[in-house]
Amino acid sequence: MSALLALGTLATPTHAADRGGESWTVRQPGHRPTGLSAVVRLDAADGTLTLAARRGSSTVLEPAPLGVVTKDADLTSGLRFTSSATRQVTEHYTMTTGKQLRRSAWMTESRFSFTGKGGAELDLLVRVADDGIAYRYVLPVDGEITVVREASAFRLPDTAQAWLAPYTPYYEGEYKQTSVADAGDGSYAHPSLFRIGETYALITESDIDGRYAAGHLVHRKGDGRYDVQLANGAAVTSTGPLATPWRTVVVGDLATVTESTLVDDLAAPSRIKDTSWIRPGKVAWSWLDGFAPAQRSLTTQQRFVDYSAAHGWQYALVDDGWKTTNWMPELTEYARQRGVGVLLWVHWTDLDTAVERAEFLPRVKKWGVAGLKIDFMDSDAQERFRWYDDILRDTAREKLLVNFHGASVPKGIQRTWPHVLTVEAVRGAEYGTVPAAAVTALPFTRNAVGSMDYTPMAFQFGTRTISDAAELGLSVVFESGLQHFAGSIRAYRDRPELERFLEQVPTVWDESRLLGGHPGEKATFARRHGDRWFLGGVSAGPRGTEDVSLDFLGGGRWLAEVIRDGDEGLVRERRTVTRRDTLHVPTAEHGGFAALVCEATAGRKTCDRPVTRLPLTSLTVDPPRAEVDSGSSVDVTGRFAVEQSGPASDVTLSVRAPEGWQVKGDTLRADELPTGDDLSGTWTVSVPQAAREGGHDVVISAEYRAPGGRVLRVDRTVRVFVSPPGVDYVSNLAFDSERNGWGPVERDLANGERGASDGAPLSIRGTTYDKGLGMHADAEVVVELHGAYREFSAFVGVDDEVGGRGSVSFEVLADGVPVATTEVLSGTDAARALDVDVRGVQKLTLRVKDGGDGVDHDHADWADARLTA
Repeated sequence: MSALLALGTLATPTHAADRGGESWTVRQPGHRPTGLSAVVRLDAADGTLTLAARRGSSTVLEPAPLGVVTKDADLTSGLRFTSSATRQVTEHYTMTTGKQLRRSAWMTESRFSFTGKGGAELDLLVRVADDGIAYRYVLPVDGEITVVREASAFRLPDTAQAWLAPYTPYYEGEYKQTSVADAGDGSYAHPSLFRIGETYALITESDIDGRYAAGHLVHRKGDGRYDVQLANGAAVTSTGPLATPWRTVVVGDLATVTESTLVDDLAAPSRIKDTSWIRPGKVAWSWLDGFAPAQRSLTTQQRFVDYSAAHGWQYALVDDGWKTTNWMPELTEYARQRGVGVLLWVHWTDLDTAVERAEFLPRVKKWGVAGLKIDFMDSDAQERFRWYDDILRDTAREKLLVNFHGASVPKGIQRTWPHVLTVEAVRGAEYGTVPAAAVTALPFTRNAVGSMDYTPMAFQFGTRTISDAAELGLSVVFESGLQHFAGSIRAYRDRPELERFLEQVPTVWDESRLLGGHPGEKATFARRHGDRWFLGGVSAGPRGTEDVSLDFLGGGRWLAEVIRDGDEGLVRERRTVTRRDTLHVPTAEHGGFAALVCEATAGRKTCDRPVTRLPLTSLTVDPPRAEVDSGSSVDVTGRFAVEQSGPASDVTLSVRAPEGWQVKGDTLRADELPTGDDLSGTWTVSVPQAAREGGHDVVISAEYRAPGGRVLRVDRTVRVFVSPPGVDYVSNLAFDSERNGWGPVERDLANGERGASDGAPLSIRGTTYDKGLGMHADAEVVVELHGAYREFSAFVGVDDEVGGRGSVSFEVLADGVPVATTEVLSGTDAARALDVDVRGVQKLTLRVKDGGDGVDHDHADWADARLTA
């Protein structure tokens, strides 16, 4: 990172005075007749301030109020001008991510000083650049300052068009088109886009930290004025001198809006000197292909790591659900051997104290974790921004990348803290059905101000609203330093041209160009990385032809490879072009395209570059679980297959059993397995008569040599449970009836809330159980005993998966009569042992009730629930 700040003092801004007051005009550098200017006016009658903006001779923003109210002074009226000064601000800096890595900013800055009632001081800083204007307040006093509210507002022509999203503190509203005055009463999120004639204005804010709170726009229907309101309408308190965030407006045509770096230009310079460890990249994300159960499965997560390694992707993300497992160090080592980084999801409340951060962050770093997805902050309040300051400082110290979800929209954070590689703050693919018009609005609104974690490629999830080629085009249209691809591995493999393009497309850019489009209709971008251009387009509307001018290319001949929708899937077409040509791409309904363009040299047939890849392999075992008596045996089968990017060489397939157990069958070997081949075998595992009752692991291992000589190994476990004599487990019996709060009652697993067998292993306060029932309050299971048993016993409690959030009580009924109950138990309570005499009982009922705080997170375990004959 480097930043150069040139501060040249210039003449004062253009000043005018009349009987109504005084005004000053601040112009963009160069003073072009068609350039931008901001006009600050002080009313002589009441001492109020307003700001307006012009582009050439056209008014973009009409005069709207300025000022702040503090606990000690009202600085919105009664103001007197005292002085002004102007300087030229020139900065050069480098980003780790974004639409353009190397940045240069030129801005004219004027500082206007005013005195209010009682001598209170207010400075107004106004900056004008060629891509927009911004202003902030400076309260130049020492000591504690409490800002009660801002008078800041923006006024636009009533009939101007607007693209607005309803405000929520996690910024996941859908952008819809309206007019300035017709927008309903309510709050609207930053950024908000407006069209005034042929000029667009994108209103947002920049440079916020724990000294202040974020704001949003508030509007009353029928008016062209949009007021700035701080989060929750609450006051903020800081130590002076205090500079408020920049009220920021990107102004120009749509190319200016989408290519502008103004929000970052206004932010504080990087606080990280050495950024060499910050590595953007493509991420395999499994959440939309299995949700929480997939995050609890080591096999599934290794599968997504393998896919990243097979296609040159840099990371795999493990989302919510992993914290009840104990295999994360194993996964990170597995991924490290394959050149893949592991990112972890975490709830922000797990890191909201210094003690928690001091324990958790070094621990996951020691495991080898590359970064964190931190979720559910859901607040723009000053208190939360103070937490942002803390977590960003502490993650930077541990060299952990950051992806914020449930978060405030980017406001320059990626310049100040360059390890923040993306931020959600968008109605993304996880909603399942995002209309094509909403998708095409995002490049001109949300994504224009910073990296956006939309998570494209979720072909297997939700309702498809855009075509396959358009979805692929989003890898270029949407900018995100970490591009979390949300598809299933099957969905990728069913689309080989998509796989191939995703191997090539980067996630950071040297240059970005808007080639065409309009919010709500279509968006086509060209982005350059090194000497290659990547193009992407998405549209909302009927099938047609997208005409793409190539005048952004340099001289000479270029090779263009276009991926579009065909009759039977994605197709790739090649042609040699020059900058004078136009691509004519047939598009499907709500369609689009992706393309790769490189210099056409002698013998070049493709723009693809070599990708470092490992074989995509799979190791499956059968059965995954077995229940046996001591002195018996079980047959286990393993199959190791090379699915992509083979061959695998020097392959062995072997079995390891617990000490004292016998394995019948030899280690299998193959000199080479090309893509499509497999190695499989069956072994008989004998259980000794004296084997300990309970769970045991039989491990099937495949070891192989990947291209380049790297030796890799993968293990899969058959969990063998040795049953004690004279015991029947409730989970093995037929249910006479069952009901459950969420999903089915699980056998030998905790409740997963969705479908059968989607739960984690049963676990209460760190103890894992092989047998039992997983329920969710309110729940009940009835089993027939027919008087055949002497005793029922179990350990009951809230499953570790939900931590301290659940609360339940347990009840045992014998032929409808309560015979055992517990107090309300939470996730912080130890398991309670239940022992019930059931001699002569015909029907046993196991019931779970809500603990009184609402049926939520009430995962209740009947661990080791057994009946003694």
